Amino acid sequence: MREGHAGMRTALYMPALVAQRHNPVVRRFAERLKTTGHAPKAIIGACMHKMAMLIFGVLRSGRPFDPALAVPKLEIQDGI
Repeated sequence: MREGHAGMRTALYMPALVAQRHNPVVRRFAERLKTTGHAPKAIIGACMHKMAMLIFGVLRSGRPFDPALAVPKLEIQDGI
């Protein structure tokens, strides 16, 4: 069952695939999900959500994306 805004899913699907290969933050997040046994489509959906949160943070703060700010948060999430 598909949930969420269809336009948002459409807009973030391909960027999430590209980010899994080229964005170090999203790549590390996707690799962590893969090692825990998540399905490939679930990993893409989670990466889309991660990207939406990163985009929101950039827009809200008004500062450019800084991977150094996002990576420590991933280390905290590794215990989840």
